[in-house]
Order: sequence, then structure tokens, then C-alpha cells
Amino acid sequence: MGNRDEIRYSRTHEWARIEGDLARIGLSDYAQEHLGDVVDLDLPGPGKRVREGEAMGSVDSVKAASDIYSPVTGEVVEVNSAVESSPEIVNQDAEGTGWLLLVRLELPARIENLMSKAEYGEYVRTL
Repeated sequence: MGNRDEIRYSRTHEWARIEGDLARIGLSDYAQEHLGDVVDLDLPGPGKRVREGEAMGSVDSVKAASDIYSPVTGEVVEVNSAVESSPEIVNQDAEGTGWLLLVRLELPARIENLMSKAEYGEYVRTL
């Protein structure tokens, strides 16, 4: 089992950072670069259940609208209000202050199914 503080990535370009029984979720730098300027986010509110691999919201950019897929299964406990009011934060710091949701994990062990930063780096080089 790797360092629990590390960011893990999905094939759909979302990340999850485990914080105890919670996962902080956001879009990868790769995703925000390819989306261009983010202008709007549609995110599930607290109390909503998200399922690993399923669409949980959407992101609108100057280029396109895209679904956001959950990298984990659990219940949303917090939405980052900063990105709701200023979606451009996602472009400025996608893997930091531009996080989207905090989710209480139902299946914490499944985080191991996600890619490490190194594996994700290799993956995006093939795209």
C-alpha cells in the first residue's frame, strides 16, 4: 500500500487524495489544460452519492462541455465553494486549491485501482 497522502488518478482525468475516510477530488492538470478556460461547473451537493466511474457533474470551458466522473464511491460531504463562484481556480491550481469535492469513502481500498502520479504521467503520454 502506497503513501495514503499521494494523489491517485483515473483514466478520465480526475484525481483523488485520501484524507482519512475522505477523498478530496478534482480535475487533473492534464484535463484543465485540454479544456481551456473553465467557465462553469455543475457539481453534486452535500448528501449526494457518487459512484466510481459514473458521471457526477460537468465542467464547461470555452472549448467544450465535459462530464466529470467520480474516481471513488461515497457521499459528498463538501463542495469547494471557491470554485463554484470562481471556476477559473481550476485552471490556476487544478490539483490544489481548485479541488471540487470532498467525499466520504464507501470503499477506501478501491483507491488502489487508480493510477499513481507516475502511472498517470505514462498514460497521458499515450493519448
